Amino acid sequence: MKKNNAGKLISLIVILMLVLIGNPFYTLSEGKQAIITQFGDPIGGPVTEAGLHLKIPFIQKVNLFEKRILEWDGDPNQIPTKDKRYIKIDTTARWKIADPLKFFESVYDETGAHTRLDDIIDAAVRDVVTSHNLVEIVRSSNRIIENFEKIKEEGKLFIEESQLEKVKKGRDQLREVVLANAQKLVPQYGIELLDVRIKRLNYVEEVRQKVYDRMIAERKRAAEEYRSEGRGAQAEIRGKTEKELKKIRSEAYKKSQKIKGEADATATKIYADAYNKDPDFYSFLQTLKTYNDTVDKDTILILTTDGEYFRYLKQSSP
Repeated sequence: MKKNNAGKLISLIVILMLVLIGNPFYTLSEGKQAIITQFGDPIGGPVTEAGLHLKIPFIQKVNLFEKRILEWDGDPNQIPTKDKRYIKIDTTARWKIADPLKFFESVYDETGAHTRLDDIIDAAVRDVVTSHNLVEIVRSSNRIIENFEKIKEEGKLFIEESQLEKVKKGRDQLREVVLANAQKLVPQYGIELLDVRIKRLNYVEEVRQKVYDRMIAERKRAAEEYRSEGRGAQAEIRGKTEKELKKIRSEAYKKSQKIKGEADATATKIYADAYNKDPDFYSFLQTLKTYNDTVDKDTILILTTDGEYFRYLKQSSP
């Protein structure tokens, strides 16, 4: 009897040790949810309440999943638009695990979920892009068209009018279409798709170079317009300057001639008055002035007693 009790006790201790070694407890954090599997098959519903929980050691396994919002980031894809513009479009999305059991049974883990999202979101984006023109994907409103005349008058922007195509939906609405189309397919995988965004959009290399060339040509044309306007303003300023300068010169010449005429008249009057007072003395002074103007230190002048100079000297002698 004692041996049977001892054996039972030993067996109980062994079982208890095995249970403890197998760790029958697991802790679920606030940001996690779990699916319990037994021999690979799910048992019961998802465990979403945070705290300490029990499981059968060695038989049951805890599969943890995120309750928080997760990120999906796709690879850039080359897609043609409806108007045959080839672009590279890079998208990103936010999603979460809405049904852990369905998620586990369909995609198993986040890696499998990303594979499914790659197919679903990329297909939705491709469908929308190929069925709309590039302007619908690039712009979200018609603000450029509405303000085009004002912007053009201010000279802040140079746009070809043929490129001002009116937007019917725009980028924001197309993004919502992509989101709605993808949301129809993801619930079968236990996924809830929260948002889809276009992270980057660019032309392919060949088209991009053509766009750059056109932009350079537009800027050169704008620069030439500014230069032309500058040359016109320069010519106008120079014309006004020449006109003002000629006017100033004409008035100055007129004034100088008037002053010169008045001075000549005054001088003539003075000469006349001097001549009338003493004609001989005036003639003598004029002769001396003539000699002074014509004879210098290097001139040898030979005079005779019959010359005018001596004639005046003889007359002035007592």
